[in-house]
Amino acid sequence: MKPLGTVQDLQISFSSQRMPAPIRLRELIRTIRTARTQAEEREMIQKECAAIRSSFREEDNTYRCRNVAKLLYMHMLGYPAHFGQLECLKLIASQKFTDKRIGYLGAMLLLDERQDVHLLMTNCIKNDLNHSTQYVQGLALCTLGCMGSSEMCRDLAGEVEKLLKTSNSYLRKKAALCAVHVIRKVPELMEMFLPATKNLLNEKNHGVLHTSVVLLTEMCERSPDMLAHFRKLVPQLVRILKNLIMSGYSPEHDVSGISDPFLQVATNTETSKNVGNAILYETVLTIMDIKSESGLRVLAINILGRFLLNNDKNIRYVALTSLLKTVQTDHNAVQRHRSTIVDCLKDLDVSIKRRAMELSFALVNGNNVRGMMKELLYFLDSCEPEFKADCASGIFLAAEKYAPSKRWHIDTIMRVLTTAGSYVRDDAVPNLIQLITNSVEMHAYTVQRLYKAILGDYSQQPLVQVASWCIGEYGDLLVSGQCEEEEPIQVTEDEVLDILESVLISNMSASVTRGYALTAIMKLSTRFTCTVNRIKKVVSIYGSSIDVELQQRAVEYNALFKKYDHMRPALLERMPVMEKIITNGPTEIVQTNGETEPAVLETKPPPSGLQPASQANDLLDLLGGTDITPVIPTAPTSKPASAGGELLDLLGDLNLTGSPVSAPASQIAQSPFLLDGLLSQPLFNDIAAGIPSITAYNKNGLKIDFTFERSNTNPSITVITIQASNSTELDMTDFVFQAAVPKTFQLQLLSPSSSVIPAFNSGTITQVIKVLNPQKQQLRMRIKLTYNHKGSAMQDLAEVNNFPPQSWQ
Repeated sequence: MKPLGTVQDLQISFSSQRMPAPIRLRELIRTIRTARTQAEEREMIQKECAAIRSSFREEDNTYRCRNVAKLLYMHMLGYPAHFGQLECLKLIASQKFTDKRIGYLGAMLLLDERQDVHLLMTNCIKNDLNHSTQYVQGLALCTLGCMGSSEMCRDLAGEVEKLLKTSNSYLRKKAALCAVHVIRKVPELMEMFLPATKNLLNEKNHGVLHTSVVLLTEMCERSPDMLAHFRKLVPQLVRILKNLIMSGYSPEHDVSGISDPFLQVATNTETSKNVGNAILYETVLTIMDIKSESGLRVLAINILGRFLLNNDKNIRYVALTSLLKTVQTDHNAVQRHRSTIVDCLKDLDVSIKRRAMELSFALVNGNNVRGMMKELLYFLDSCEPEFKADCASGIFLAAEKYAPSKRWHIDTIMRVLTTAGSYVRDDAVPNLIQLITNSVEMHAYTVQRLYKAILGDYSQQPLVQVASWCIGEYGDLLVSGQCEEEEPIQVTEDEVLDILESVLISNMSASVTRGYALTAIMKLSTRFTCTVNRIKKVVSIYGSSIDVELQQRAVEYNALFKKYDHMRPALLERMPVMEKIITNGPTEIVQTNGETEPAVLETKPPPSGLQPASQANDLLDLLGGTDITPVIPTAPTSKPASAGGELLDLLGDLNLTGSPVSAPASQIAQSPFLLDGLLSQPLFNDIAAGIPSITAYNKNGLKIDFTFERSNTNPSITVITIQASNSTELDMTDFVFQAAVPKTFQLQLLSPSSSVIPAFNSGTITQVIKVLNPQKQQLRMRIKLTYNHKGSAMQDLAEVNNFPPQSWQ
């Protein structure tokens, strides 16, 4: 038996007996990738973080490097890793190169110049810049060039300048890039690097030449004197570029086995190695960025198509992400790889599945809608729960835009409701009800299909809600057995009522679903002839229900039977066709189930003081992306020009991404019950005390506060009341408040109380914003303010991200 030779060996032996060896990084990655849900992934991460913390507390030097590496991977996934900052410094101070490499990588990822701990690194970096090993010097240069503060740059600029003059091309290349960072942080140090920069242009090494040009360009952009000084070097630069083009490949310029990768092209690059794939990917990015001719773009997309066949998951993910970015500009070229993309839906990796799903929806068009929907419905049936909501919404939108027939459209949506169940989003039920209502010739077929779909199975709540609504609306067609689309079924009035009563008493039925069923039974009182007395009994029973909503509706329905029976047929008559009206300039488009009939509107000049549409759409300037739905105020005739607001739906008139226009938010947000207009209950419950107010804007004497309420009828609706006050000595006139939210929200901006904010805080303007947030996501809003003050027109933009969690959870 070999004796332990040192105290350190004893410590290592003791610690290994006390704590088991932590899992390796590769094993952690493999474990995390097996997580099927976000919650499962979080649980794995939290468990591993707890083990890493324990190891740090034990001062375990043996596995510190491995633990920090795992912590950096979790940081890249978006999880907090700040508790590993000091451990990175300990690794940097280690004598082992493997420790230093992970330590410096951690410093670049976890630290920046706002952290006080970076001051402790200055001495370590200085020592490593003078290290005898070039790779250690390279690590120090990379870290200083990534996160060095101005103080660090001043202290270490001399060492960087010294390395620029070294004979080692590996170090000169990294020192040149580090010098770029030093110049950006401390421009007055620019002259220090001037002599070395001139000499770098005489280099033969292509990497050094490249970084030298970057350094030279940075100096010229920051100093007119430098620009004048280097202007005389233009002939030399032209000569260098000409030599690069004429000389072809240089075998001595080798990077990971690839000769001169910066001059490689897409047709002769080795793809058996990962570095070759990296070069091909850079080639693709170059072709796309320079907006090259169509032939080169097709070549780039074909390269990405070959990536999809690679066994490496990371390469497939990169390919799907890149194709998703280019699908709008080169749709036909991407279509050629449709079958490969659809195959990626079967991948075990959830990240690849998500990208493949998004790209599949982007490829759907009128020619392939049947085949693509078949594949996506199969995916919906077998995918993980976190995919079902997004997949269902994508199928809804694609079917609405490209449906070849109304029957196919209805069948597809019903298949989604049957498959996705309760995972479909809140707007699916009213959208399908609108689709069915508009398809007059399909009413008998639809109600028969829905009746069959819910026989004995009430687990799919959205499906049961739509079925209850349709049975109540078209129950007479179901009983009559008139159906031309398929073989009719024989159903009696009592059998129909049995189904609806079963929905009412089922433990799986939500309160909203019971409301649909009770209202459907009430509607059938005007459509059935033999079972009216049974309907009266059912309604009277629920007059004493413990569900307040159900009880109130039953009491009102009883009142209709007793006091207002003469009004009952009119109140419960069949719903008319629901039309979507989309205004696009002077043309009004009436849309019913994807069919449009344009009608020219009378074109009128805007009222005095009202922003034209083009000027109002300037709100888009503050969006910063295409995932925002703006709400642009308009002025009613009885209000000043700044008052009012029109409700734009989820994809709106602006149609920012070319997606189909969805149902108006006023229809989506409306209550599913027929007699809501007769209710006396308040629309919004008073929980303002439970949601703290916030100050959204406070500048130049203008202060805007937000207070919050939550809707009683729809918990997904948050009502925000803005209060604008003015602390200056003069009134602010022509005040206009505009807002924009991400597409996953819907927003309605109501009319303000006034357009003038009185001075000295002597009064306020109030305005109401209604936000529909069906996915319970964190609320974000961008606002634009315009007003006149002291004879000048004022305008400002702001972003509101400090909404309290109670306002959107």
